[in-house]
Amino acid sequence: MKFGITNLHCCLLILTSELKARFWGDYIDKKIYPNGSKLWLSGDDEVRKSGVREMMESFKVLEAELGDKSYFGGETFGFVDVALIPFYSYFYTFEMLGNLSVEAQCPKLVTWGKRCMQEPSVAKTLCDPSYTYQGCLGIKKMLGFM
Repeated sequence: MKFGITNLHCCLLILTSELKARFWGDYIDKKIYPNGSKLWLSGDDEVRKSGVREMMESFKVLEAELGDKSYFGGETFGFVDVALIPFYSYFYTFEMLGNLSVEAQCPKLVTWGKRCMQEPSVAKTLCDPSYTYQGCLGIKKMLGFM
């Protein structure tokens, strides 16, 4: 197979978008999960406040990456959306336990979450945010943090 400039350029674009998606998936795994856990699992007020601050900073970075696109990959639901959307059901928990408003600080991210919830696969998979919150409260109580 002969690669011309156009074919090579297309291959580089595909590789670049895949690497970018992997970067953001890793970012979500390393920033959102640990800081969200600090927020809702910690019994220490300073650790919780640190989790709130760091998580909101991470959400703002993700919102900047999302920009005006419908989804992180553009106009189609993709890898980064799949990596982040499970945390959308925790937004209410973060708000209640962190005394914050995700929507006030990251409105595009909340709009993105609502758009993702229109995807049948997402709507069938994620539970209602109030159930997530009640589950988190139950775990906190079980661990003796309440």
